[in-house]
Amino acid sequence: MEELVKSDQAFIRPSPAGTTLGGVARKTREAIILCEAAGYDFIIVETVGVGQSETAVHSMTDFFLLLKLAGAGDDLQGIKRGIMEMADAIIINKADGENQTAAKHARREFKNAVHLMPQKDHGWPTQVLTCSGLNNTGITEVIEEIDNYKTHATNNLSFTKKRNAQELYWFHQTIEDAIKTNFYNRPEVIAKLAVLEQEVLSKKKSPFDAAGGIVEFVTTNLKIQL
Repeated sequence: MEELVKSDQAFIRPSPAGTTLGGVARKTREAIILCEAAGYDFIIVETVGVGQSETAVHSMTDFFLLLKLAGAGDDLQGIKRGIMEMADAIIINKADGENQTAAKHARREFKNAVHLMPQKDHGWPTQVLTCSGLNNTGITEVIEEIDNYKTHATNNLSFTKKRNAQELYWFHQTIEDAIKTNFYNRPEVIAKLAVLEQEVLSKKKSPFDAAGGIVEFVTTNLKIQL
C-alpha cells in the first residue's frame, strides 16, 4: 500500500463505513461510478466485512473475493454461510513460512465446504487458492482467476445480467433511502414517533399497532415532499 499510494496510476479513497450496514460507506457506489468514468480499469472495494449484514458490496462489484488468513483463528467455523455463498473466490493469504501447512489445511476445508454450496446463476464454481503477500507468491494465479471469471461471465452474458440487476437494486435503494431520510427528519413525525414509542414501552400498543398508527398518521396528515 505504501508503494501504491505513490503511483500516479492509482487512486485510493478511504471511505469510512460508519453505521452503514454492508461494510461499505453510503457513497461507495457513487465513488465506483466516478472511478469508472475517470478510466480506471480495476476498482478494488475493501470492506470491514465480518458477517452476513456486511454484504452490500456484493451489489456493487463484478467479482466478490473473500480473503482469509491462515493460522489466525480465521477458520471455516467462524465464517457466516451467507458470505461464503456469495464469494466467487476464496483466497487464503499468509501461506508462507510456518503458516504453509495451516494454509493448505484451510484450503482443503474451504474447498470441501464450497462443494456443498448451491450453484450460482452465473455457473462459475467458487475457487479456493492460497497466496503470500509477503513473498509475492500466488498473486498471479489470483489475477488469472479473476480474468478467467470475467471471460466466463462475459461469454454467457451473466456479467451484463448482474450489472443490470445491480442498477435496479440501487435505483430502488436510492428511493428507499430518500424516503426514509425525509420521513424521519420531519418534526411532525419525530413528535408522533416519541408518543408511539412510549405507548409501545408501556404496553399500551403492540409494535405492529404503533407502526400502523404512524403510517395512518402520515397518509392522513402529511404531504411528503422529496
